[in-house]
Amino acid sequence: MNVTGNQDKESRKHCESSGWPQRDSAEHKEYAGALTDSGITENNITNADRPEGGLLEEILSPSNLNQAYKRVKKNKGAGGVDGMKVEDLLQYLKDNGDEIRQSIKDGKYRPQPVLRVEIPKEDGKKRKLGIPTAVDRVIQQAIAQVLTPIYEPQFSDSSYGFRPRRSTHDAIRVCQENIRDGYKYVVDMDLEKFFDTVNQSKLIEILSRSIKDGRVISLIHKYLRAGVVTRIGGFEETELGVPQGGPLSPLCGNILLNELDWELERRGHRFVRYADDMLIFCKSKRAAERTLENLIPFIEKKLFLKVNREKTAVAYVGKVKFLGYAFYINKNRDAGLRVHPKSVAKMKAKIRKITSRSNGMGYEQRKLKLKQFITGWVNYFKLADMKTLMKMTDQWLRRRIRMVIWKQWKRVRTRYAMLRKLGIVDWVAREGANIRKGYWRCARNPIIAKAISAERLKKAGYFNFLDYYESVRV
Repeated sequence: MNVTGNQDKESRKHCESSGWPQRDSAEHKEYAGALTDSGITENNITNADRPEGGLLEEILSPSNLNQAYKRVKKNKGAGGVDGMKVEDLLQYLKDNGDEIRQSIKDGKYRPQPVLRVEIPKEDGKKRKLGIPTAVDRVIQQAIAQVLTPIYEPQFSDSSYGFRPRRSTHDAIRVCQENIRDGYKYVVDMDLEKFFDTVNQSKLIEILSRSIKDGRVISLIHKYLRAGVVTRIGGFEETELGVPQGGPLSPLCGNILLNELDWELERRGHRFVRYADDMLIFCKSKRAAERTLENLIPFIEKKLFLKVNREKTAVAYVGKVKFLGYAFYINKNRDAGLRVHPKSVAKMKAKIRKITSRSNGMGYEQRKLKLKQFITGWVNYFKLADMKTLMKMTDQWLRRRIRMVIWKQWKRVRTRYAMLRKLGIVDWVAREGANIRKGYWRCARNPIIAKAISAERLKKAGYFNFLDYYESVRV
């Protein structure tokens, strides 16, 4: 991370010695296995006199902290309970980095509570997120960077969520392979409020099998128990769960669910897991039902998680939704992919928001927002067979754009002038300008559709789904 160009030598020296963001810092080196033999407990008493070179020292090393800071800065994000913005983080760490680092080594550091934020889910319920402070995000990121190389070799090959060099597309392709091999029934597993119900004692126990530096276990445990603060200022203790929203949460989730992965592998099942979304593949409905029946006791009695029986189902692969995709078996008995109807509905809701007649966007801003959304959405769903869907969506999108433009022209004389400018003959332009129907119906009128044609919209810089889909189609 490059510190400001006019930084003086004294502040640079302070920055380098503290281990916080600095100029030309070396990249993070993967953990090389220097674990200690000290025992750990949930309420570990920190041994501050322990020799240098343990796992905590690796976490607090200058290169690792610098990389953690750069990652947090890149991800941006909202402020936590202290209100500190990521933009203010560098100066704060330069001023207080030594003190924070020493307090962590001494076992005296106390993470601040996370800020509770609720975001709506598809089913109308709300997902609880916990936003750590900017400083705590850096420390959590530093921990995650060191622990990830330790745990990656332990994780199952059937796990894809929040792992290096693995993606949703990889998970979907493996699902297709399983279907091609005759596994056409699945257990669509749903863990009820997974991140909110993680048993912290069980997680600590699993962490302790690989992490022998008790100071690191103690620090992680403090983050689990830091508590949450709601928007109205109320404080809640967190005796259960891993606050979803910090850099440590995905790794902790994978570490716990890795127990389930290996149990499935031990039983010989084919499965694909992405975070807490999981499909277990079977060759018959009866086998899938038996698998679910035998697996629930392990999940609930060994891992202390709860299976959502309302959403967990045994189903034919063509009936399930996984990571936004839907599966189908084509005439050649190959496994095809579609965009699930719920994903299409979400996409249209977003388009409606961008093309709302009252959102205050100008032409250029709306074009940019549409381009960004279409690019991201198509790149995510490019594995699906959706040429027809893209054609129909483009037709609908063009009508919405015409509706917005027609409203912005407002007056009859403006509409007439614009229709004439776009090549509509005089008497037809007068007829079109005096249409008294609603905006949505006007957008379908042949006169307006001819004036604001697909070719003109493309020439004006409006992005469309089909062209981009065909350019990135795999």
